[in-house]
Amino acid sequence: MKTITNLGRRTLSVLALSSLALSVSAAVSPEEAATLQTTLTPIGAERAGNAAGTIPQWTGGLARDAAAVDANGFYADPFAADQELFTVTAANIEQYKDQLSPGQQAMFARYPETYRMRVYPSRRSNTVPQEVFDAVARNAVNTVTAEGGNGLENFDTAYPFPIPKSGVEAVWNHIARYRGGSFARTIAQATPQANGSNTMAVLQDEFTFATALNDYGPAISDNLMFYFTQRILSPSRLAGDVLLVHEFINQVREPRLAWIYNAGQRRVRRAPQVAYDGPAFGSDGTRTSDNYDFYNGSPDRYEWKLIGKREMLIPYNNYRIASKDVKYSEIVQAGHINQDLVRYELHRVWEVEAVLREGQRHVYAKRHLFINEDNWQASAVDHYDGRGGLWRVAESIAMQRFDHMVPSYAIETLYDLQNGRYVALGMTNEERRNYDFNFSGASADFTPNALRASGIR
Repeated sequence: MKTITNLGRRTLSVLALSSLALSVSAAVSPEEAATLQTTLTPIGAERAGNAAGTIPQWTGGLARDAAAVDANGFYADPFAADQELFTVTAANIEQYKDQLSPGQQAMFARYPETYRMRVYPSRRSNTVPQEVFDAVARNAVNTVTAEGGNGLENFDTAYPFPIPKSGVEAVWNHIARYRGGSFARTIAQATPQANGSNTMAVLQDEFTFATALNDYGPAISDNLMFYFTQRILSPSRLAGDVLLVHEFINQVREPRLAWIYNAGQRRVRRAPQVAYDGPAFGSDGTRTSDNYDFYNGSPDRYEWKLIGKREMLIPYNNYRIASKDVKYSEIVQAGHINQDLVRYELHRVWEVEAVLREGQRHVYAKRHLFINEDNWQASAVDHYDGRGGLWRVAESIAMQRFDHMVPSYAIETLYDLQNGRYVALGMTNEERRNYDFNFSGASADFTPNALRASGIR
């Protein structure tokens, strides 16, 4: 298993210009941090179930051998025997409104005949390696925000604020959550028209986090979070184009660096538009750059408010829709993905509201995030336009990659309520293999020169 290498050699620490750095939040006390071993899980969720018994106690998450995993990394469903409890439809939605986000409710209104939620028993399957738990314990008493909340100091590996006190701390837990150290994947992306017609794109991604670099010598930056490349394999008109990103923790101090290799021109160009509300690479205009992974990049354009915690129906343990026996054509339908393949469960989420700061610009004037307490991954995000109208609705079709102890998702979806289009990103069903967590890289592999040398059409 590959989890984190060089953990003792390098931590992700933003030393924000030394004496000029302005910390705006403090780490919790040792006494409060100790609750991560008692009433809270090691990354900050409530260990206990709910009073109604509909959310169970966390008992450590799925074991690495919870179900079969084939030679190409595809999972059997550890909960295949579970029976559906009930289905939420447009006809009975009033019974469940308290457990739905505004965006989910809007999907029922937009697609009353086809949109539904099949609800199953709640299973708290998420966990991460012990090395990550240990790092989170250090973060709890050491990590602080800097630069008005837009950077971190004394941050180690993942989950900087397991006991958040503000909205920006909660969103940092999503941005800097554990994703396996490094991985490579070949995934499909659908961006269907309102009538369901679609030309599938196939993408090849590589992530290498700073804690897992195979570097020998000084790091490129103490501020580095990860390197990322994305190569378009199809359709043919885009095949060979490659995106390269250097992602930093404090993007006010050190803005994201991005380059695009254009296979037709055989040129590498800087791509400053790959940030905030710039058009997302290869997405046919269906999402912004910071829609990728539900929210990414610097939090500096928004004021973040921590509303609190609530119980909500969210996609969870979605092994069925990720099965290699399911074809893309069975998943991608007009208006939304095939909801009969999606498993929902009742879980606790952190509710965070982001409102555009005075003097800043973004196509989304407000974002409403619902972040899973067990893994800090955004489960749903509602996006509002400048007139205050609900515009786009995102859902994470979540699953635990239990053999590597990595909370993840099968598909990330983003629905446009105005034009009826959507994007479904991350499908691997028809690819040769699933995620590869044995992938590793060095800084030299993620440079503009390496990008140019790797360009193939």
